[in-house]
Amino acid sequence: MTALALARSWRPKTFSELVGQDHVVKALTHALDQGRLHHAWLFTGTRGVGKTTIARIMAKALNCTGSDGSGKMTSEPCGKCPACMEIDAGRFVDYIEMDAASNRGVDDIASLLEKAAYAPSNARYKVYMIDEVHMLTNHAFNAMLKTLEEPPEHVKFILATTDPQKIPVTILSRCLQFNLKQMPVPLIVEHLEKVLAAEKVECEVNALRVLAKAAQGSMRDALSLTDQAIAYAAGKVSEESVRGMLGTLDDAYLIRILDCLIAKDGASLLAVANEMGERSMSFSLALQDLSSLLQKIAAAQVVPESVLEDWPEAGEIRRLAGQLAKEEAQLFYQITITSRPDLSLAPDEQTGFAMTLLRMLAFRPGNGGGGNSSSAPSAPSAPPVNTARPAPSMPAARTAAPTPAAKAAAPDPTPSSATTAPVAALASSAERPDWHALMRQLPVKGMVQQLAFQTELEDWNDSASGVRATIVTPMPQLASDASVGRLVDALTAHFGKPVKIVIEKGEVEGKTVAKVDAQIHQEKRMNAEQMIAADPFIQQLEKEFGAKVVGGSVKPL
Repeated sequence: MTALALARSWRPKTFSELVGQDHVVKALTHALDQGRLHHAWLFTGTRGVGKTTIARIMAKALNCTGSDGSGKMTSEPCGKCPACMEIDAGRFVDYIEMDAASNRGVDDIASLLEKAAYAPSNARYKVYMIDEVHMLTNHAFNAMLKTLEEPPEHVKFILATTDPQKIPVTILSRCLQFNLKQMPVPLIVEHLEKVLAAEKVECEVNALRVLAKAAQGSMRDALSLTDQAIAYAAGKVSEESVRGMLGTLDDAYLIRILDCLIAKDGASLLAVANEMGERSMSFSLALQDLSSLLQKIAAAQVVPESVLEDWPEAGEIRRLAGQLAKEEAQLFYQITITSRPDLSLAPDEQTGFAMTLLRMLAFRPGNGGGGNSSSAPSAPSAPPVNTARPAPSMPAARTAAPTPAAKAAAPDPTPSSATTAPVAALASSAERPDWHALMRQLPVKGMVQQLAFQTELEDWNDSASGVRATIVTPMPQLASDASVGRLVDALTAHFGKPVKIVIEKGEVEGKTVAKVDAQIHQEKRMNAEQMIAADPFIQQLEKEFGAKVVGGSVKPL
């Protein structure tokens, strides 16, 4: 005789056996005990969380007659009366389960509603359970609206779906809706321990944690995976056998990866990736597990008590939380989650995984090479522009339209280079300050920074009692009281004396920080376009294949 699958043999038959849905059980049992029953319920939730199981328990509760045949509707069905046993066996004539995925048309619903008018054959209520109800067509939904709102007294509807957003509001408003939760890992582990103890199968707790994590909140998936693990292990369900079956990696690999990153050891990083490839591990799951570990490390850095003692990797998490900087943990986490979708674009998953590890190494804060240039943009990469003039003259200097050769020889006038000038010395003097450099220096963000970058200094009056500055902006809508007040606070803190700002509306002839930045970017873009046009390879493509550089598509680095 074929053994019944764990997911079927351990399907809960009463509300007391149901795991993880206490909020639903509480509401339904109270309704049954008080006799205050609605005519339609909607259960929503992901696969394997108990929607169909609750529907069957509800059908038994509504039709249970007790072991002596004289019982009434109850929240604790006996499981021994004909109605309970036939519902469990799937042959109760007045409990109809319908799959809306394969019976989604208006004719199917019309046939169901036509039969609903007749009294139950041998039951208290006729119960219709429509699974994946969101698959019904709009015409089918419209056909059932009236019956769903005012069904015959002997009919109850139970709807179930994994996608409630696709159900019309007119249907939702006619049902009591219950959202079933995903099962947390500890609850799944606890249930699997109980099941395997009853099945007399030895297991390791860590193996059950791996199975519970792989189930992704579904108790049915967890039981199915446990069935597979029992067959795969042919004995004790160990962590090693479960990881081998699922293709997941041991946490030791993840610890080694982070240790290599801390040590800046690229050769060892690639060696770990090669070793994982030889063991045919899933690199997508590896990135998923690595991101989960990094999340725990980041949490431990902020809330040390978040590390639970029953975690096998608790000690390693605390150690890594102390060795990794907070920004490193955040950066590594971001790289892992954004790299998972890119694995399908790589030549193969192992190559994509190895590049992800190298990306973490390259962009690690404070690392040399590419990582340093990426995470420390304040380091000057070109000679600074001359900021000793009272006002920037860059727009005027560029009106002569220099040749590409002249551009290549000139220093790169990037906005960041302006910040390398001795701003504090200029701004603190009694003379008119370099307004552009001063605005870049101020520690302001958001709308205040936008206001600062859209202004030009017109008049500056610095005295012992304070500073009075008149500035012009072409965008007065930015000069709200709050933004002006925060700009005044920043200037006051910078100069160490009271600052008063008078704002006037007017054109500034391209002298605001924002316009200077835009002109610099435009010049760099034109220079890049000229370099692309002069590239021999591009010219060859244009000549032989009729290729064309799309205008405006070239962006300077």
